[in-house]
Amino acid sequence: MNKYGIKDYIKSDVIRYRGKFTVKNFLVLFAFNKGFRVTFWFRMAQSQAFGNRVVRGIARLSQLRTGIQLGIDTKIGYGLYIGHSGPIVVNPGTTIGNNVNISQITTIGSNSNRFAKIGNNVYIGPGVSVVEGVLIGDNATIGAGSVVTKDIPSKATAAGNYAKVLNYNQPGRYINNKWREI
Repeated sequence: MNKYGIKDYIKSDVIRYRGKFTVKNFLVLFAFNKGFRVTFWFRMAQSQAFGNRVVRGIARLSQLRTGIQLGIDTKIGYGLYIGHSGPIVVNPGTTIGNNVNISQITTIGSNSNRFAKIGNNVYIGPGVSVVEGVLIGDNATIGAGSVVTKDIPSKATAAGNYAKVLNYNQPGRYINNKWREI
């Protein structure tokens, strides 16, 4: 956890989905959005105050039911948005910045101890594979079906198998309702 508490992480996630935080928005998301529910339990399991075995068990059960795997050691910034539920696999050593969208059928993995680092305001489209210790810069867009094996610079749109930079037009255009520091 960073300088803010667990409540701020959860608020930031609600803001990404609904545009502003209200108790009603939180309850609607928790009741009806599988991606948000997995993120909520992930945040709770990482919290010093709530990270006990029962909460970790609930987080794991939530992940098994949805096919969204977020390793407890994954570092995820504020405002995570999971567009559709599963399957999504994120390696536990991965670092994910603020205001990141992760779409369905995405794998961010490593068979070694080289973990991906994803910057702030990044959109990862459906069916993307991020392989090994690549760096995806801030405000980048990764197109659907891409296989990312090399670093992607900030403000770039990349796509393909293997992902190549296509342009630097409208970086971060798919990142809505950005969380901003309080």
